[in-house]
Amino acid sequence: MSRQISYRWRLRELMAARGMFTVAELMPHLTERGITLSSSQVHRLVSGTPERLSLPVLATLCDILDCTPTDLITTSAQNLPARRAAGEEAPINLAARRPTRVRLTR
Repeated sequence: MSRQISYRWRLRELMAARGMFTVAELMPHLTERGITLSSSQVHRLVSGTPERLSLPVLATLCDILDCTPTDLITTSAQNLPARRAAGEEAPINLAARRPTRVRLTR
């Protein structure tokens, strides 16, 4: 059975909870901890969902927001129904295909 894994990036929510509403408010905190990102990079980090994220940036964001990676990234998983291959039929009901016994009489 296949599973679909998804995640939600909550940086903007946690920033708002800490009173930070713009990228300009986050930039100095990143710089003082040694993370040098351009304002457009930080904007993409805040406004979008990153596909890749370095561990130093993640650790710094957690330090700035006083949270854990689990607070920043919420995950969920669900089972996917099994898919049939192309041309594959539904399971065969053998009882319906079994021939009936013939009685021969003279």
